[in-house]
Amino acid sequence: MDGNRKGRVTRTLIVIWTLCVIGFLYIPMVAVVLASFSKQRYFKFPIPAWTTRWYEKAADSLSVRDLISTSLTVAVLVTVFSVVLAFFGALAFARYDWKGRKIYQRLVLLPIFFPQAVLGLALLLWFSVIGVTTSWQTAVFAHMIWIVPIVILIMSIQAYSFDPALEEAAYDLGATRWQVLREVTLPILSPGIISGGIFAFLLSWGNFPLSLFSTGADQTVPEWLYAKMVSGYTPMVPTLGALTMGSAALLLFLAYIVWLANRARRLKT
Repeated sequence: MDGNRKGRVTRTLIVIWTLCVIGFLYIPMVAVVLASFSKQRYFKFPIPAWTTRWYEKAADSLSVRDLISTSLTVAVLVTVFSVVLAFFGALAFARYDWKGRKIYQRLVLLPIFFPQAVLGLALLLWFSVIGVTTSWQTAVFAHMIWIVPIVILIMSIQAYSFDPALEEAAYDLGATRWQVLREVTLPILSPGIISGGIFAFLLSWGNFPLSLFSTGADQTVPEWLYAKMVSGYTPMVPTLGALTMGSAALLLFLAYIVWLANRARRLKT
């Protein structure tokens, strides 16, 4: 009986602790969503009056469309370039044994440990020295400096479990290098590629420090949110924040659906 009672107490404490952690993480997000539906300019709980007017204004605002377009363009380009570079970088990191590999493994991950504000300032000074005008294009490059190493690390986790015998068997059966890459290497590494792509997109979409130093006259969603919080706050701030969180959640949900579909297809075969 004492053992059963201790087990129930332990499970109860685990549930309470889990709920506290979830509440700590998600209550601020819920507050943002609630504020976006409030009629009043500043958030007050309970909500005195509800409205969807701010979402209508966001949909009709040309500035909001430009912000989303800029952020989306930067995030998509960063994702594509990062996945391509990180794919080959991960193979060099974890798949092949070559002279200088250990030095490469240390150097390629170094940008992750730099504070983003310091990295952004360094890039801004470098752009100024070489005479490059900052814009959303330079923001793509700045984001990649920090994000590519992260994607390499994510893909390397999958690459470490890669069995070289699979490629060797394909070569023995007469497959070309391109066929091995397309039919063996890419399918095996696809979970890491998808995960890395999602991380790259979300990290780029929500990046503020690097964008602040590298976008110049252009502006991304995080920069606009910060500027409005510092001065000129409007209810459009929580509205755009809620839309950003909703888009990220939708992306993760779609990625999970794709993973389930791929898993079901593999089980059938």
